[in-house]
Amino acid sequence: MTADSAYPAPAKLNLTLRITGRRADGYHTLQTVFRFIDFGDTLRLTPREDGVIARVNDVPGVPAADDLTLRAARLLQRIGATRFGADIALAKRLPVGGGLGGGSSDAATVLIALNRLWGLDLPRSRLQELALELGADVPVFVFGESAVGEGVGEKLTALALPPAWYLVLIPAVSVATARIFQDPDLIRDSNPTKIPPFSVASGQNDLEPVVCRHYPEVARHLAWLKQFGAARMTGSGACVFAEFGAEAEAQAVLGQLPATMHGVVARGLDRHPLWPMGV
Repeated sequence: MTADSAYPAPAKLNLTLRITGRRADGYHTLQTVFRFIDFGDTLRLTPREDGVIARVNDVPGVPAADDLTLRAARLLQRIGATRFGADIALAKRLPVGGGLGGGSSDAATVLIALNRLWGLDLPRSRLQELALELGADVPVFVFGESAVGEGVGEKLTALALPPAWYLVLIPAVSVATARIFQDPDLIRDSNPTKIPPFSVASGQNDLEPVVCRHYPEVARHLAWLKQFGAARMTGSGACVFAEFGAEAEAQAVLGQLPATMHGVVARGLDRHPLWPMGV
């Protein structure tokens, strides 16, 4: 083990998201394209010799009972049969209920980093299996590459994407994902597309109309961003984004953002920053 270190937990964007069906157990099947961006949370992990796993700071909007980082650490501890524990400090920038995968990314970072810090050396494939126990969005962060996601999002195929910059708008609302998937108006029979090839301009998000109806702030942010080209929602919202070929273009649009809105410019990543730590 090493001393405490800081580890990134990047956001993801769903460049397209089609709901292709519904399983007997109630889960929806989908086809999506995941891309990481260089904006996210940061975790500081301090290994312990006494087996205790604890979050050492308060995180607004994330009570300890719901914290996926703690669940991830305890799951890995049990599967790895290790006597080690960890103190977890979470610096949160990704919004709760924003569709950027914040909690899922945090959990994956814990799995990847503690697997190394505790000397477990579980292979990436095994960590992906554990990730799925924590949530449908967690495996892609362990997979670590831009990917097509199918099934409930856990069937992943690496996908090469061109360099891009993104302007991400962050409405001040938290979308209740379960409410959106339960809505009777949700499209549940989209036809999957052939990927590759893939064009962001032809992407869609089947959840977007339902979210915009329930959350007018999301609709307002999306309408503003669409003035500048193709824009869509990521995940089940609330965040919306547009793609640009250069950072300067994205920054120019950000400079026109109304004072009542908040946004960030981020670069698209080909791989998760912790990808080299995969075994």
